[in-house]
Amino acid sequence: MEKRIAILATNGFEEIELTSPKEAMEKEGFKVDIVSLEKGKIKSWDTDNWGKDFDVDFTLDEVSAKDYNALVLPGGVINPDKLRREESALIFVRDFFKQSKPVAAICHAPWTLISADVVEGRTMTSFSSIRKDVENAGALWVDEEVVVDEAFVTSRNPDDLPAFNAKVIEEIKEGKHDLQHA
Repeated sequence: MEKRIAILATNGFEEIELTSPKEAMEKEGFKVDIVSLEKGKIKSWDTDNWGKDFDVDFTLDEVSAKDYNALVLPGGVINPDKLRREESALIFVRDFFKQSKPVAAICHAPWTLISADVVEGRTMTSFSSIRKDVENAGALWVDEEVVVDEAFVTSRNPDDLPAFNAKVIEEIKEGKHDLQHA
């Protein structure tokens, strides 16, 4: 059975944090969809300036977590800040946890997870500047390139992408985890 993966992003996502996992998952034979708030294109952020535009495959009102085997959240600063203020995005994220499916987040993406109330009691990492946000949300923050806590994969920054991608793929292949929780 083909694995179908959602990458949830909007304008201002860190380009490499979407393209690198997407390419790695597609190389594994997974079907990867870019899911966003609106139809059309979303604009990436490429290190220190606007990057390329990417086509949105589906909007949040066209899909649900049950349509996918896993969720990947790229970082950037603008992207997760926008997503964490959108109730439809938070519901989408929560549903992956409720369905015990793998969820992966890198860099600033945990901001969205914090607002979705899914990090309390978890061990995770993030970009160092949001460490206190993660800790204040009740998670144990560790400074490691990739952290896996029952199908929940997190990494710090683009330098961690090789390890992040490998763990994301491993968790997707394993499938649902009974101890994954909302």
